[in-house]
Amino acid sequence: MPNLHRFLTGPLEKSPKSTVIFWLSLTLTFAAVYGSLILHQAFSTDYVVQDDARQHVFWMQRFIDPDLFPNDWIADYFQSVAPAGYTALYWIVAKLGVSPMLLHKLLPPVLGLITTIFCFGITMELLPVPVAGFISGLLLNHYIWMRDDVVSATPVAFVYPIFTGFIYYLLRRNLWGTGVSVALLGLFYPQCLLVAIGVLILQFLRLTDWRPYRKQPGKLYQFYGSLFGIAAIVIVAYLFKSDDYGPVITAAEAQTLPEFLSEGKSEFFSQDWGHFWFTGQRSGMMPRFAMTSPLILGGILPLLLWFRRVFPLSGEIKQAGILLEMILASLGLFFLAHLLLFDLHLPSRYTEHTFRIVSAIASGITVAILMDALLIWGENINRKTVTRVGCCLILAILILEPLWLKRFPRTDYQFGQFPALYEFFAQQPKDIQIASITEEANNLPSFSQRSILMGNEGYGVPYHEGYYGEIRERSIDLIHAHYSPNLAEVEQFIIEYDIDFWLIEEGAFTVPYLKNDRWMMQYQPDTSQAIAQLSQGVIPALATVGDRCTVFQIDKFAVLDSTCILTFNSSPV
Repeated sequence: MPNLHRFLTGPLEKSPKSTVIFWLSLTLTFAAVYGSLILHQAFSTDYVVQDDARQHVFWMQRFIDPDLFPNDWIADYFQSVAPAGYTALYWIVAKLGVSPMLLHKLLPPVLGLITTIFCFGITMELLPVPVAGFISGLLLNHYIWMRDDVVSATPVAFVYPIFTGFIYYLLRRNLWGTGVSVALLGLFYPQCLLVAIGVLILQFLRLTDWRPYRKQPGKLYQFYGSLFGIAAIVIVAYLFKSDDYGPVITAAEAQTLPEFLSEGKSEFFSQDWGHFWFTGQRSGMMPRFAMTSPLILGGILPLLLWFRRVFPLSGEIKQAGILLEMILASLGLFFLAHLLLFDLHLPSRYTEHTFRIVSAIASGITVAILMDALLIWGENINRKTVTRVGCCLILAILILEPLWLKRFPRTDYQFGQFPALYEFFAQQPKDIQIASITEEANNLPSFSQRSILMGNEGYGVPYHEGYYGEIRERSIDLIHAHYSPNLAEVEQFIIEYDIDFWLIEEGAFTVPYLKNDRWMMQYQPDTSQAIAQLSQGVIPALATVGDRCTVFQIDKFAVLDSTCILTFNSSPV
């Protein structure tokens, strides 16, 4: 085997240690570069927060100052549904002096590096060829950084490092490593714990030739019995977790709510069969994959295994059954989640992450096998230079793939454009409540550490009836009060919800503003009634008090004082 051939696709036993170090270092270098791009965006300005972190992280500022967000319905809800391990991590680090808002920016590159190491290790366990580990790690990095899962530093961000760790230690039969990974999956992202249990069951049945009742080696029972025991403890603890926000919504109820229908903020049901089952963000098994090359490359791996004479490197593959077990376990839970809709949360959560991991690993193995076959073919026909250039071109295409992606890395960071506004609210008492229909209100809990009555992006999670019933009522009441021509109704709303300030955006009292807001258009017939009133020239009461009750104004925003509104009719002109 020529030196370049050995360097590119030589098995581990035929490669010097320096080759493994080179490919692992190169893999980690790309992961570090992608992580640095994330950090550059995260610290580009003073006011930056990841989109999903606006709901899942903001409330953790209570760890620094317990007086923040008192009696805050939204903060209390997201605190109650946060997984125990996720909460504990942020709490511990907060006690060490690092604020949750800072930690959520620092974590993603670290999680990416851990994921990369485990992905490289998994590939080496399956096919001990370093370049395969490099390609798998590279493609998985492309996957995780063109989505906002890991960058969010929310519970889903921990799926990739923990689940890849689970698979790596399982392949090595490391009980401690596998057991810790199983426990962490339950503590950070319980949906993937169920997938892990499915993998363990399938693997145990395979290793016992589907006859587990027959006498087997004691170590086999000890290994899998211990893992099932750990999983059972975590699941039981999760089941006993208190639910203060009512039962989970049923499929029948969800079908009656516009939030779950087409154009809804939590769109689930679709009349497009292909979208519903395959690409739907919440209902599909492969939502927003963006890159199809890993799916195609991973899909042809079984063919390469079938033609081992043509692709001799495929003979080096070991324990390939783990990939099929991951797919089957994920699909089983995907369909079960559809059958028990919303009881197991969203079906896509059981396939989208594991399918990315499987396809990245399978693609790395496939490309390595194809490159090896190409090099052998070139050596046989005395065209070494051509095939070597071809292999280098393949690697170059894979490395440069992010250049033709629309957004890479995709962070969904929200950049605060109005520092003076955030500072104004931050200077107010900690127990204030702000009412607003503007999208900018979504940033206030993160940037100003102050409570909002309702937000129109991510806060209205409609899966628990007790929580969302209150949120829906608040939203309807807010829209009604905002556009009511009757000042008495506005005053009643302020008193009922204990509103201290009202944030008004320029143009909020126009028909286009309402029609272009997908969140408000969900709430019918209230929004349509507001549109009809504006079309008839009816002036909302809030629009008439702005001049006298504005206490702060910047750019297109005005902050109204609720006390002024309550005394508006009795105040001297």
